[in-house]
Amino acid sequence: MPTLSPFRNLTAEEIAAAEKSGTTAENWLQVFVSEDFAPSQLQQSRLEGRVEIGSGARVVRSRVKNYRLGADTLVEETTALECRARSTFGNGTEVATMNECGGRTVKIYDRMTAQIAYMMAVYRHRPRLVEALGKMIDAYAENRASELGETGRNCRITGARLVREMRLGDNATIEGASILCNGTLCDGAHAGVDVKAYDFIAAEDARIDNGTTLERCFVGECCRLDKGFTASESLFFANSHCENGEAAAIFAGPYTVSHHKSSLLIAGMFSFFNAGSGSNQSNHLFKSGAVHQAVHLRGCKFASGAYIMSPAVEGAFTMVKGSHPDHHDTSIFPYSYLIEKEGRSQLMPGANLTSYGTVRDIEKWPQRDRRRVKRDVIDFEEYNPCITGAMLRAVDTLHTLHDQAPDADQYIHGKTVIRPTALERGIKLYDKAIVAALGKMLAAAAPDPHYDGSGRWLDVAGQYIAKREVEAIVEEIETGALSDFQEIDNRFRVFHIHYAVYARSWAEHLYASLLGHAPSSEEIADAIAAADNAHAAMRRTTDADRDRDNSLQLSVSYGADSDDDDEIRADYYSVRGLK
Repeated sequence: MPTLSPFRNLTAEEIAAAEKSGTTAENWLQVFVSEDFAPSQLQQSRLEGRVEIGSGARVVRSRVKNYRLGADTLVEETTALECRARSTFGNGTEVATMNECGGRTVKIYDRMTAQIAYMMAVYRHRPRLVEALGKMIDAYAENRASELGETGRNCRITGARLVREMRLGDNATIEGASILCNGTLCDGAHAGVDVKAYDFIAAEDARIDNGTTLERCFVGECCRLDKGFTASESLFFANSHCENGEAAAIFAGPYTVSHHKSSLLIAGMFSFFNAGSGSNQSNHLFKSGAVHQAVHLRGCKFASGAYIMSPAVEGAFTMVKGSHPDHHDTSIFPYSYLIEKEGRSQLMPGANLTSYGTVRDIEKWPQRDRRRVKRDVIDFEEYNPCITGAMLRAVDTLHTLHDQAPDADQYIHGKTVIRPTALERGIKLYDKAIVAALGKMLAAAAPDPHYDGSGRWLDVAGQYIAKREVEAIVEEIETGALSDFQEIDNRFRVFHIHYAVYARSWAEHLYASLLGHAPSSEEIADAIAAADNAHAAMRRTTDADRDRDNSLQLSVSYGADSDDDDEIRADYYSVRGLK
């Protein structure tokens, strides 16, 4: 039997009542309403083209053209809510992320995850993969295309100027936006006062507000772009928060943060990142144009005024201070300081392992996870095969550098200078961290021969995953064995669910290679005990760093009007929240 439409035409009496309240229509025969429609739902408005009005939806002092309004939606004081032509509502928009010249273009869609976007941007050496994903997105975009714009249930569009070719999910809101064009606001997303956004998609509970301007962007789940932030050709993933500054052609993985007017993020990949005021990057050398890129691995921080000339790459959890124009590569040196000294980039391997700030960052990210849907896969584990593997390579490299020139007064690696004392200290810090990581991973899960985590691991836009698994997923996409986005996403999620077992497998393979034989249960117990001791020693160091940051020596400027040390101390403790 044919499905009955939930909409009907207005009766003559309803039309008369609507017109009496100041509403007019280009053609009342193209206006469709729910069975429980009441003329009071239309007040002083203009309806053009085909308009479908769901149960309880209201249009007040607004012009609506070619739109389907979901149940309990309010359109009020809006200059134009219109769909002027067939639209994909941002789906299929090409975003020139990471490389302004388009070499890593990602086609966005309203179900996109960080992991799929990462494959499209990073795996350009696999053209069959990129082509397959592109075709899947094109088909998805065409399936989402319509001549009618649409809102979900309980949406609010108030005080807006031009809302054109937009699709809204349930509970999405538009309040005072200047212009939104060719985009999607997924469930719970918000576009606020003076926002201008073109060819974009905002995922669940994303918030775009207060004069933000976007052009060809994807804004991930629970991201916040605010206070006049401007972005073009950029992807932002879960819980990123950017205000005041500017982004151009960036892949902003989870928890990318920039709050300062003077900060620029350009042509690079970031994640769990924090930009200091005045931080800046250059992505061209005045020769071939803006063709270069930089990669700032998980947890990097830029101090105020930090500058990097691309191409460049920093290891995970690196603190960058000063100017760095020499195209450094410190990717195998996580937890480091990269500072400018005497006009050179100086690397202090592992130095960030002693900073309480690193511990604070690792602990705060899961606590600040605001997501409901959790479409991006994110792993927060401090001890993991990806960064531990980098530390192992770092130790080997440092030993090699030293052995090649035991009496050198400096060492050069990846366009950076390493002082002998920093090299020796880096080996000690990494060795302790490797012991802690190895035992913690061995203790995190029971062994299971069905899960092989051996080999190199990657950080795929926030997910720690074995390279062999990523390559298997890529191959299956290329051959057509994986041809549905949900199936691809599920492969990443399944690995995430069993992460601890895979990590245990990796640690056990590493331990076996160090011992020269498969570890016994007693040897594993010894490794776990050693890890507890190493972790405790590392925490004593970072706790001491925290205590220095909270010491009374830093009470300068507190108790401004007091001449009494006790009052100064009391003011300091009160403001800092210390006892």
